[in-house]
Amino acid sequence: MSMPSPKTPELRQASAPVPYAQALTEMEARNRAIADGTAEELVWLLEHPPVYTAGTSAAADELLDPRFEVFEAGRGGRYTYHGPGQRIGYILLNLGERGRDVRCFVHSLEGWVIATLADLGLESWRAEGRVGIWTKDIDGREAKIGAIGVRVRRWVTMHGFSVNLAPDLSHFTGIVPCGIEEFGITSLERLGIGLAPEAFDKALLARLDDFLASLEGKACSLP
Repeated sequence: MSMPSPKTPELRQASAPVPYAQALTEMEARNRAIADGTAEELVWLLEHPPVYTAGTSAAADELLDPRFEVFEAGRGGRYTYHGPGQRIGYILLNLGERGRDVRCFVHSLEGWVIATLADLGLESWRAEGRVGIWTKDIDGREAKIGAIGVRVRRWVTMHGFSVNLAPDLSHFTGIVPCGIEEFGITSLERLGIGLAPEAFDKALLARLDDFLASLEGKACSLP
């Protein structure tokens, strides 16, 4: 007898910036509640006031100019900037009911963002040996348009992705973003695509079911 499919997660969309410390506290509490079976899974779309966050692999010399608050995020990865004009997706799913495959989850998360950007008219891709979502900048060189950073505790995911809609790109110069010095950072606005957060959310959520389906069984196709 087959197990019933997990329910669709609760959706939360923030219209005003959420302080990073508040979001982290709420996310950690929700993670515990999902693991305990007392709360639903959650897809939380939001943005933060300007902040630098350090992942578990962050090196001290990659923090070049701490002009904003710096938080230990507890996620994988290195230093990342979050701020206005950047849409963030915190994805809290119970992988215990969705395949128990962390590598599949990260791959599917990347694929969800890449497919959404394609729907919005921008080609993007994964890059071998470099975490994140990449595209061609206005100078023709590869540049990063999205970051990926996750944590899994008791088979429940935390953190997720960020996509640069129209942030102040100079804010990224205070860090070595994700530890990668030789490539730049770009945004949809820089590439000529003006997009409100609500429009990005709509495109992203149109592919939510595809993302969830990709986590299950043989539907998760890794290269």
